[in-house]
Amino acid sequence: MPTRFFIALLGLLMLLLPAFATAQQPIDAQQPTIPPFPVPTRQMPEDENRIQLEKEMAKKANHARQDELKRDTDQLLKLATELKQSVDKSDENMLSLDVVRKAEEIEKLAHSVKEKMRGN
Repeated sequence: MPTRFFIALLGLLMLLLPAFATAQQPIDAQQPTIPPFPVPTRQMPEDENRIQLEKEMAKKANHARQDELKRDTDQLLKLATELKQSVDKSDENMLSLDVVRKAEEIEKLAHSVKEKMRGN
C-alpha cells in the first residue's frame, strides 16, 4: 500500500510541477530595485577649500612672475642703454669686447623674459 501511495503522490507532483514553475517569477523580478547612490550636486567643503587654496597659490605665482618680468625688463633697459652708449663711443673700425658681451647678455635676458611672458 505504501508504494501505491508514493506512486500516486509522485504522479500528482509531476502534474503540478509545471504549474508551480510558471507561477514563480524570476528571482531578479522579485528583488526590489535599489535606486543608484545619489551623486552630490554640491561640492564637499574639503574640495572647496582645496580649490580655493589652488587659486590663491596660482595668484601668488602669477604675482611673483609679474615681479620677475618687471625686474628683468628694467635690467634689459639698463643693458640696452649701456650698449648704445658703448656703440656711440666706438668708431666704425673697432667694437670692444664689452659691446659683444653686453649684446649676448641682452639676448639671454630677452629670451628669459619671452619665456616668462609665455608662462613657461
